[in-house]
Amino acid sequence: MAEYKLLLPSMGEGVMEATVITWLFNEGDQVKEDDSVVEIATDKVDSDVPTPVSGKIVKILKQKDEVAKVGEAIAILEIEGEGGNTASEEVKTETTTPDAATIQAIEEPLSATATSHVEFSGDLYLSPLVKSIAQQENISESELKTIKGSGLEGRITKEDILAHVANRGNQPQQAVPQQAAPAQTTATPPAVTSAPATTISTAAGDEIIPMDRMRKIIAENMVKAKHIAPHVTSFIETDVTNVVKWRAKNKDMFEKREGEKLTFMPIFVKAIVKAIQDFPMINVSINGDNIIKKKNINIGMATALPDGNLIVPVIKNADQLSLSGLAKAINDLAYRARNKKLRPEDTQGATYTISNVGSFGNLMGTPIIPQPQVAIMAIGAIVKKPAVLETKDGDVIAIRQLMFMSHSYDHRVVDGSLGGMMLKHVHDYLQNWDLNTEI
Repeated sequence: MAEYKLLLPSMGEGVMEATVITWLFNEGDQVKEDDSVVEIATDKVDSDVPTPVSGKIVKILKQKDEVAKVGEAIAILEIEGEGGNTASEEVKTETTTPDAATIQAIEEPLSATATSHVEFSGDLYLSPLVKSIAQQENISESELKTIKGSGLEGRITKEDILAHVANRGNQPQQAVPQQAAPAQTTATPPAVTSAPATTISTAAGDEIIPMDRMRKIIAENMVKAKHIAPHVTSFIETDVTNVVKWRAKNKDMFEKREGEKLTFMPIFVKAIVKAIQDFPMINVSINGDNIIKKKNINIGMATALPDGNLIVPVIKNADQLSLSGLAKAINDLAYRARNKKLRPEDTQGATYTISNVGSFGNLMGTPIIPQPQVAIMAIGAIVKKPAVLETKDGDVIAIRQLMFMSHSYDHRVVDGSLGGMMLKHVHDYLQNWDLNTEI
């Protein structure tokens, strides 16, 4: 028998650590190759870690709520044979340990609101997310050292630093040397803080439900997004009769040929991608006074989860996919999102997002723009309505398939003309959908 060290695998660019949520097996349990043995959480997504070997779990090294770094051992397995995975450990350590330049690139993420940069010494361990918040809020190293960390070995967690920011105004101000404050060349947006605590009365029979970890993250991100971006929303009603007819004609053939469902979503994404190509300044982010024009078109797809939470997996390089490719990518991401099979990289890098509120029977919605994107589109329910059609013999009333779309955009960089024209182009692509389009 030999020992095998189960390592925390690489989880995508910029993800250096994860928190253990729960172990699916106990010490002494037998596991088979590819069994999911532990659930972990990053700042983006919850996921499972499978074991690459069969064996018995003899020691769990990272307990619930403890943090593990990529490449660090989280459990020890007893397996058949000799030698264990000492050699493979060295290889994994070599491939997952970034060089100094990579670490610097990861730990100095681009912040959509940062207008100054704060440096921290190497003896103060901070995760990339905590460091980003500290830089964004202009928290100095000396101030950070006053925060009592609740994480492993006293590390400062995201909750610790956000609580510090929320209570910052109630604490005595420390004298700061004049030279420590960097010169401001741009206007700094208001700091994002939690709402002040209020006393909520409860009555007999009221149930108090603590937010789970994902709901807390969603809440924090939504408050942050509304604080940062001034939202403007435009609406349009679109005749999608041709789209409905085309899908009805092709869905059975596509499912028989590909083994995949053909939904409306790949059609909507295709139209949005074409409109982004027409108006590339929608596909941007803001960094201080700079606008970053994105080369890739990565479409985020808001997805409701069975537990009531929301996650946004990303269709990477959507402009390079055919309708068939989009259908497969969308189905795959939606399935893995609902079954907790997403990898952290599956939720990173979106440059524009679509939200299908019509799937809940809603006519329209005004979604919040995910940071650091500058726009999001909501697709409403498709409803049969009487509509006026222009013909060569005059106007007639006919039953048509109509749908509302709403386009919310960041008024710092997207004005009504750009936001409205982008929406109109999506409308035109859908309303004039070619019934002979191949898939």
